[in-house]
Amino acid sequence: MDDFKITKIEDAKRGKIYHLTVGDKLIKILITNHAEDRMNRWNLNIDMVLETLLYPEEVLVGHHGRFIAHRRYGTHLVRAIYEYEDDLPVLVTVYFPLVKRYFRGGGYYADKILP
Repeated sequence: MDDFKITKIEDAKRGKIYHLTVGDKLIKILITNHAEDRMNRWNLNIDMVLETLLYPEEVLVGHHGRFIAHRRYGTHLVRAIYEYEDDLPVLVTVYFPLVKRYFRGGGYYADKILP
């Protein structure tokens, strides 16, 4: 797994803001209550989801100005749909479908949370 550390979790109106250190960078990501519910439904842990957002294998363009980050785990992939509120990345929802359904082959990045 690529290196990042959760340094603080802050309650917010729509969910929780995760404060992360990645190397010498400080990053905040809002995980909505809906996304947290979906993580529980799919038995995804926060590390898998944050790893997908920070170190995706590909990022596609979604609807309404959103982005879709993919990272494979065996025969499935974490599919994390996010958008920005100002400069804050906001995870809207997440799920764990089969790789063959959505994965395009990797290496394409319509966006990157971590430059």
